Amino acid sequence: MPAEPHRFREVMGHFATGVAVVTCDGSDGPSGLTTSAVCSLSLDPVLLLVCLDETSRTLPALAAAGRFAVNLLREGQEPLAATFASKVLMREKFEAVTHTVADGVPVLDDALAWLACELRELLPRGDHTIAIGEVTALDADPGGRPLLYHRGSFTGLHYG
Repeated sequence: MPAEPHRFREVMGHFATGVAVVTCDGSDGPSGLTTSAVCSLSLDPVLLLVCLDETSRTLPALAAAGRFAVNLLREGQEPLAATFASKVLMREKFEAVTHTVADGVPVLDDALAWLACELRELLPRGDHTIAIGEVTALDADPGGRPLLYHRGSFTGLHYG
């Protein structure tokens, strides 16, 4: 018997993940969304994957652009994560944060780290699409701490 979606989400919530904003250039300007489904995939070539909801407005923009960035958020950027998770207009999302263009993609200023990617493949699976990107540029702040998502809430690293 398959797992119930609600219980699956509840159980998977015990696995703490980082929080990222995926950005790309859309036909009407920059586009982006918040996700916690990001994973390194390969070192040779350097690949990562990110999962996007099938109903996302950013998914068609990403597919058309063929390039995207993964901006890893830092502690204290919970409002930014909430803004990019919302259904407000893309223009309003990008008014909430400054950004630059690096390697052809919008990169959020003050992100803990960012990775620019060339889209290699889109794999529709269930109610999400897996985007596989080859990393073409990246940078990170050597200080700072990541924003985490655990059991339905934002949190940070806490050392005992």
